[in-house]
Amino acid sequence: MTADKIERWKTFVAQEPENPLHNFALAGAYLQAGDFENASETYARCLELDSGWMVAAIKRGRCLVELKRWEGAREALDLGARLAQEQNHEEPFEEIRELRDQIPDA
Repeated sequence: MTADKIERWKTFVAQEPENPLHNFALAGAYLQAGDFENASETYARCLELDSGWMVAAIKRGRCLVELKRWEGAREALDLGARLAQEQNHEEPFEEIRELRDQIPDA
């Protein structure tokens, strides 16, 4: 089922590569499949299309934590926290803290 979702969203992205929602859905399908590499890259694409997309930044951070790419994870989560603060969102801070806690101190 997940492979079908990925293929379906890849088709949509191929048809409309500038559509951030299609890219976000594809990234979510990759994440659900445990394909953190492709999920991270696709969330990065979402941020290229919309630099203020807080959820994409946090999800990218989650992927990079899973991949143990600590510096990139830290940057993505810092961006997510900054955007959450700018957009007056309180809810994401718990998730951001939990993910940051998984990053070893430098």
